[in-house]
Amino acid sequence: MGHADGMPLPEGDTPTLLIGPLLRHVDPVSATVWVETDRPCTVDVLGRTVRTFRAGGHHYALVVVEGLEPGSTTPYEVRLDGARVWPEESSPFPASRIRTPGRPGPFRLAFGSCRYAAPSTVDLDEGIPPDALDAYAERVASLPEDRWPDALVMLGDQVYADELTTATRTWLGLRRGEPVPEDGQTRDFEEYTRLYAESWNDPQVRWLLSTIPSSMVFDDHEMIDDWNTSAAWRREVTTTDWWDDRIAGGLASYWVYQHLGNLSPAELADNATWQAVRALPEGADAEPLLREMALAADRDPHTVRWSYVRHWGDARLLMVDSRAGRVLEEQGRRMVDDLEFAWVEDQMRQAVEDGVSHLLVGTSLPWLLPHAIDSIERWDEALAVRHEGRLLGRAAEKLRQAADLEHWAAFGASFDRLGAALLSVARGEHGRAPATAVVLSGDVHHAYAAEVVSPGGLSARVHQLTVSPLHNQAPHPIRVGFRIGWSRWARRFTGAIARAARVRPASVEWAKAAGPFFGNQVGELVLDGREARFVLHVSDHRPDGEECLQQVLDLPLADPVPTAAPTAGVTG
Repeated sequence: MGHADGMPLPEGDTPTLLIGPLLRHVDPVSATVWVETDRPCTVDVLGRTVRTFRAGGHHYALVVVEGLEPGSTTPYEVRLDGARVWPEESSPFPASRIRTPGRPGPFRLAFGSCRYAAPSTVDLDEGIPPDALDAYAERVASLPEDRWPDALVMLGDQVYADELTTATRTWLGLRRGEPVPEDGQTRDFEEYTRLYAESWNDPQVRWLLSTIPSSMVFDDHEMIDDWNTSAAWRREVTTTDWWDDRIAGGLASYWVYQHLGNLSPAELADNATWQAVRALPEGADAEPLLREMALAADRDPHTVRWSYVRHWGDARLLMVDSRAGRVLEEQGRRMVDDLEFAWVEDQMRQAVEDGVSHLLVGTSLPWLLPHAIDSIERWDEALAVRHEGRLLGRAAEKLRQAADLEHWAAFGASFDRLGAALLSVARGEHGRAPATAVVLSGDVHHAYAAEVVSPGGLSARVHQLTVSPLHNQAPHPIRVGFRIGWSRWARRFTGAIARAARVRPASVEWAKAAGPFFGNQVGELVLDGREARFVLHVSDHRPDGEECLQQVLDLPLADPVPTAAPTAGVTG
């Protein structure tokens, strides 16, 4: 047995921790810890041991730690073949620990999306602002433990398979034996492993992921820009000679690096793919099995459910796959197919019946957009559907792909169905209404808060909170476009265009509560009983050049009286 590159391992060498540990699913009595190692070995976390499994020549383990106490804090180490490899010697960060739900005080949830690699791998001339996730990790490490976030939700584009750093292009060139152009992209599972190593190994984020339980979902850049935008897009891409390798590598690596950790111990026990991987003979490679799973999932979304639920006491997170499970035929477009949408609605009803105070719906793509952009997406969909196969329909399709018109508003029936489900929750139709029903999203490279204002008569407040990017940038035209998108005159203008085309309006009305904010940023949702606040931190430079997080927003979400204007301040 050797390294993934085929080089033999020195006899007696100590195994190395390549990525991780990542603390993933945590409930009151159990947790899962994920690692990647450089060779087969036994991984030990708090006395629970598992052997690594192999995929694409790489070695991974998911350790299930059970028997924890609710509301407890348990520092942990990682041992490989008995040798301690985590925490690293002379680490400046606090000890990694598992904190189970049930502690007194507010529940703090950090969230964001779109992280284009770690800062150390990005060329300075790209002009990307400071990494908000790195700065946030530094801030968390300096705080007392009772002010740490209880969960981290990463809402897509954890890696960019279609926008590569110079270092990765150089690595790919050596692997492929030919230069990789600036617009080069990853091809297979092995090349995806490079992206995750590049994104998750900077010290600050590595510590944060080892200590704060993380929940993740993909967006398009984990696979390719515009992934599943439309039936026309899919017809074009699936006839290429490279698509099968690309989607197989993307979904298989997502399953290994992200999806496994989204599952609870009970869900792992019921997961057919995980059980098949565990049943392989020692040393066997799981990549063929995972490739088969990934290709089946791409061709028939019913074979895998990427959506999942997190139970956090008074809060419930329902993470919805808004990419892989789409129905794309123009005459029946759906963001989520009917079977999965029924499951989503059932989970919402169950949350209300369980008496949660805050229902959170995670979806990589925003539900409520700036009004002008929402109108344009509805208008474009109406033309594409009404004139499918004709000149005007083809023009609408070209605009859809060129302008990324693919959010919930571009799937009008699904927008309305999600709205109906949220309004049902907010009216308390299945039990006592929660204080808030909040949609958490990313993707659009700016942050804002919006609130449903009609229909009225709701017992809960319904919000859209969007935070993006963690580490990327919004070019100037994008900034101008989103600022205009919220303006009254743009809303009137695009609304008139939509009405002239007899486009059905949205089933709800909403108002911007704060934003838009630009820069790299992390959002915090602070839940305390039936109170809720949205706090936004934007990365910046102090006058002395040191990176920091600036708190630019502290917005009440669950106060039944009209909220005050956003407050500004600075946190260290």
